[in-house]
Amino acid sequence: MKMFLLLTILFLLSSSATPQSTGGDVGSIITSSVFDEMLKYRNDPRCPANGFYTYTAFVDAARMYNGFGTTGSDVDRKRELAAFLAQTSHETTGGWPTAPDGPYAWGYCFIREKDQSNKYCDSPSLPCPQSYYGRGPIQLSHNYNYAMFGMSVNKDLINNPDLLATDATLSFRSATWYWTTPQGKKPSSHAVITGSWTPSADDTLAGRVPGYGVITNIINGGLECNQGRNDKVEDRIGFYRRYCSMLGVSPGDNLDCYNQSPFGN
Repeated sequence: MKMFLLLTILFLLSSSATPQSTGGDVGSIITSSVFDEMLKYRNDPRCPANGFYTYTAFVDAARMYNGFGTTGSDVDRKRELAAFLAQTSHETTGGWPTAPDGPYAWGYCFIREKDQSNKYCDSPSLPCPQSYYGRGPIQLSHNYNYAMFGMSVNKDLINNPDLLATDATLSFRSATWYWTTPQGKKPSSHAVITGSWTPSADDTLAGRVPGYGVITNIINGGLECNQGRNDKVEDRIGFYRRYCSMLGVSPGDNLDCYNQSPFGN
């Protein structure tokens, strides 16, 4: 009972994105042909994810989260979808500098994190019978994220985390849930890219300003931000610039987090 109450409280405190069908126009912006061109090698035999990340799974999952890819102007919507696909492409990339069509054509090459040595049992208040390394487009990790997302979709991901590596729609939903859900001091990536996030005084002092760079900070700021120029952040930006160009929008300002302190610092 105590465990159930703890999970419920964690979910209510952290989640502001309730899954619901919106029937939005995500599919009108990211058509099947655009999806295939963006993620050109996702079904290449050299990619472990070959055949897993389908367009139908992406659209079905996207439409389950109110406002995702459907908020604001045409530019706002395109930037959000470009940003989401860019960040997830980096997390799953199989690209290399001399790859065919360039490194930014190799997103969604992996389903599971390559280094699976870390169980990511970071919350001692939660059970940890499995390993919670990264899985899916956003590479969801940590037992608390598996617990909270699992509650939101009525799935026992604490005991069955590999559902995110075997059910494509659920896998995409984990990424969309993480994207639209604020946690602790972090705003949601959705709020940042659609312009509804206003930096606090602490954010301003930490150099966290509206733009794509804050999303990188949300996702992996502790390892990549406030360290000057680095290849990982550049890779995230490279994917974003490519996808914005394909959708005919500018990427906006403040694309990096080189001088941003991570959230919580």
